[in-house]
Amino acid sequence: MTTTALPESRFAVARQVADAVLFEGYVLYPYRASAAKNRLRWQFGVLVPPAWGPAHDEHSFQRTELVMEPRGAATLAVELRFLHAQRRTVEEVRADGSFAAVPELHLPDRVLVPWDEGTEERVEMTVPVAELEEGEVSLPFVRPAREETETVLGPDGREVGRLVRRTERADGVLRLRAEQLDVAYRAFKLTVVVENTSDWTPGSDGADGADGADRDAALPHSLVAAHLLLGLSAGSFLSMTDPPEWAKPSVATCANLHTWPVLAGEPGSADVVLSSPIILEDHPGIAPESIGAMYDATEIDEILALRTAALTDQEKREARGTDARAAAVIDLAETMPPELLERLHGAVRALREITDPGAPTPESFPELFDGDAVFRPDTPWWDPAHADPADPARDRILIDGTSVGPGSRVILRPGLRRTDAQDLFLQGAAAQVEAVLHDVDGGVHLAVTVEGDPGADIRREQGRFLYFQPDEVAPLEDA
Repeated sequence: MTTTALPESRFAVARQVADAVLFEGYVLYPYRASAAKNRLRWQFGVLVPPAWGPAHDEHSFQRTELVMEPRGAATLAVELRFLHAQRRTVEEVRADGSFAAVPELHLPDRVLVPWDEGTEERVEMTVPVAELEEGEVSLPFVRPAREETETVLGPDGREVGRLVRRTERADGVLRLRAEQLDVAYRAFKLTVVVENTSDWTPGSDGADGADGADRDAALPHSLVAAHLLLGLSAGSFLSMTDPPEWAKPSVATCANLHTWPVLAGEPGSADVVLSSPIILEDHPGIAPESIGAMYDATEIDEILALRTAALTDQEKREARGTDARAAAVIDLAETMPPELLERLHGAVRALREITDPGAPTPESFPELFDGDAVFRPDTPWWDPAHADPADPARDRILIDGTSVGPGSRVILRPGLRRTDAQDLFLQGAAAQVEAVLHDVDGGVHLAVTVEGDPGADIRREQGRFLYFQPDEVAPLEDA
C-alpha cells in the first residue's frame, strides 16, 4: 500500500462534481454570517466523533459497497475528501497594543465577523487489488490541532486587529476490503469504510451541555461533507442502478450507508466512482452554463447572481467579511458580463426525439408520466362547487378517513416514482403538517417539517418546507 494517488487527470472530471458536493450549502445566500440560513450549517456528509453521534441521530462513519471487475495486476486508488471546520475569531487592537475579541471589525470594504471556515482535506492511498483479496487494509489518519493568526491592516496601513483561526484535532480511518464473488467473471464486492475515530467527548472542551453548543463543539472534530473518489488502474466498476443482468444479485447485496456510489469521470467510462452523501445519477456533470461556484447549489445560478448583485453596499461589505468564498461570489455577481448572465437564462437539452428519431420518446415511459401519479381532489379548488376557498393556514384534507391539516402529525411514505431522491432518507420519519396547498391543476400538497430536525424553527420562519402528496403520508395518532 502507498499513499500515492492516481494521476490528477484520472479524477479531473469527477472532481468538478465532487467540489460541488464538498461545498454544498457551505455558505448560503445572502452570504452573510448574520443571515438565519447560515446559523445552521454543515448538514451533508458530516461524520461526527463517536461519542456525539448515537445520542443525536448523527453518524460517525459511512460505508460504500459496490462491484468491480479489475483486470490483471490492477491497483485501486482512493481519495477521501472532507472539510475540516476551523473557528475564526476577530480581535481588535487596543490602545495599549493588546488584542480583545470583538463581534465586528469594520473596514472600508468589508465587515469582519466570527465565522467557522472550512479547509479542504485529502487522504490518498493506492493499494493493489491482490492485497485487498488477502484481507482488510486500514489507513489511519490524523489532522492535528493548530492555531494561526492573520494581521488586519486599516486603510492607512496600520494594524487594526487580527483574525485568529483555531483548528481542533480530527482523527479517522479508511478501511478497505475486497471479496471475490461467486460468478462467471472475475469480479469483487469492494467495501470502503470511512470512520471518525476522535476521542472527543461532549463537555470535554467546556461546552455547556446544551445540544446546540455540543454540536458546535463537535464540528471542529468532525469530517464534514466527506466523500470518496475511487479509481481502477485497469478494469471497471459496475453501475449500482443499471448493472448487467449477471451482476444484479451481487449488486443487490451491497449495503451503502450514509453515502451512494455512482460512475463518474468521462461519459461512457467506468473506471472512476464518486461516492457521496448526496444521491446522484451515473456520470453527473456541472452545467456548462454555470459561471462559477455559488455554494448555494439548491438554487438557480441566474437567480442567485441577480439577487447577489442587488444586495445593498452594506450587505455586500458584510458578505465579503464573512468568508473569502462569499467575497468571490459578490465579486463574480458584480463583474458578470451581460452575455454570461444571458447564458444562465436557460438551455434546452432534451431534443433527442427531434435530433434522433430512433431515441425513446416520453410515451415510451408511461410510468413516469402517469396522470394518476398526482393526487387530485374530486372538485378542484377553483371550481365554484368546491366547499370553500383554499387557505393553507386552515385548510384540511381527509387521508385514510382522518382529517389532516396544519398541526397534524404524519408518518412520511415517499413515493418511488415522483419523489426527490433525498426524500427517500425520510422513509418512516414523523413530521408535522405546516400547510395544505393547492396548485393550479388541482393537485394537493402537504408542507411539512420533520420532527427532531434542529432547523425546523428556521424552516418555519423562512417558509422553506418539505412537500409531500397526501398518498405519501399516513396520519399519526398523538399519544
